[in-house]
Amino acid sequence: MFENLQERLGAILNGLTGRGALSEADVSAALREVRRALIEADVALDVVRSFTDRVREKAVGAEVLKSVKPGQMVVKIVHDELVEMLGAEGETIDLNAPAPVVVMMVGLQGSGKTTTTGKVAKRLSERQGKKVLMASLDTRRPAAQEQLRQIGEQVSVATLPIVANQGPVDIAKRAVQAAKLGGHDLVILDTAGRTHIDEPLMAEMADIKRTSNPHEILLVADSLTGQDAVNLAKSFDERVGITGLVLTRMDGDGRGGAALSMRAVTGKPIKLIGVGEKMDALEEFHPKRIADRILGMGDIVSLVEKAAETIDQEKAAAMAKKMQAGKFDLNDLADQLAQMQKMGGMGGIMGMMPGMGKMKDQLSAAGLDDKMFGRQIAIIQSMTPKERSNPDLLKHSRKKRIAAGSGTDAVQINKLLKMHRQMADMMKAMGGKGKKGGMMRGMMGGMAQKMGLGGMGGMPDLSKMDPKELEALQKQVGGAGLPQGGLPKGLPGLPGGGGGLPGLPGGGLPGLPKKK
Repeated sequence: MFENLQERLGAILNGLTGRGALSEADVSAALREVRRALIEADVALDVVRSFTDRVREKAVGAEVLKSVKPGQMVVKIVHDELVEMLGAEGETIDLNAPAPVVVMMVGLQGSGKTTTTGKVAKRLSERQGKKVLMASLDTRRPAAQEQLRQIGEQVSVATLPIVANQGPVDIAKRAVQAAKLGGHDLVILDTAGRTHIDEPLMAEMADIKRTSNPHEILLVADSLTGQDAVNLAKSFDERVGITGLVLTRMDGDGRGGAALSMRAVTGKPIKLIGVGEKMDALEEFHPKRIADRILGMGDIVSLVEKAAETIDQEKAAAMAKKMQAGKFDLNDLADQLAQMQKMGGMGGIMGMMPGMGKMKDQLSAAGLDDKMFGRQIAIIQSMTPKERSNPDLLKHSRKKRIAAGSGTDAVQINKLLKMHRQMADMMKAMGGKGKKGGMMRGMMGGMAQKMGLGGMGGMPDLSKMDPKELEALQKQVGGAGLPQGGLPKGLPGLPGGGGGLPGLPGGGLPGLPKKK
């Protein structure tokens, strides 16, 4: 979502950090470029003006000019103001109210309200153990109520039975009553949308609000709609009174201006973001982490959280035992590839690592894209169980059969086997040090070696860290805040950076320890 903005701001701010001292003219010139980059990213003009004025006020002054590294100080100020613009602290759906808590979903048609309703219900029922009831109030769109019913079956959440010819206000009354009688903790009302904002829509929303007395009114907005999303948020807030925002399609290739503008314009927090089409592709919105990603500082904490959610602990324990015995066959490799796919693939993982967001072209050139995982899994699945357990059996005739079965060729099979050998050697070297999560580190190590980045085998086991240790690591690699002295070590292109780029001697992954 923020790739273009990240590239523009990165280039501008890198120009500042390379200088020993900054004048007011230097800062003004840089802020002109920042302003242009934000406007091109579809950020509202009033928000851009306010942002650059605040940065200039803090950046131009004796404190900055006397600083040892004034350029880095300016980057810190930009970072802090980005966090402020996005909403200093992340907020989640507030359920602190007498049951059943009523959550009302509003928005225009096509923004993803019904799907998001299902995602929110699934998240709250699975993660917080809430008993949820969903109700569709959309009587205008054909099959809208049936769509929510099917989503309810898919995510194992109850939906209000459909009664023909009943109006939205009556359905809302019935949903709240049914939730009370059924002992539900939460009822989510999926309201109707329109293709544009009109008076009948707003009147209907006001009537539903008056009838159901919702504790939360969440505006679901498509993050790809740019400035229109900001006007939409203002209109709904003025007429209905929203309590928070949910941005959908944050995994798209839009310019990200809506996300940066809506919080600043409405003063309402962005509570959740949709990052994919699957029903579990919903994340909490963390302003600091988003600001870190925009400025190319990575997001280690989110990466760790995603790993904790996707890694099968039983499999991890079984594989750890195998690793302790120095065993690592192609079945294990297939499990690791599937695990990385669940975490968002190479692009998703690298996008959260400090300094790696700028290297997608180099990764693609090295053949390290998400399609690679699919090809490699197909190769392994085309082998017999005996071949997977003992790769030494794979001679020319067998490779020819596997290539035909997987739609690949002998060259790709040889690359896979070479990577497996490197990883198996690494596992043997780690020997008795095997712990849960170690296999994933080995997997990333093999990938990193192929990229010419050195190994990740020395990466600490993040899944074992307590929150304080994670916070410390996040600060070290440029995550949840910047140290007072300026930018952290390990950011490519900045003074003091320890991370090398692919193909350069001694390159370890930026912000992470190099393999010894």
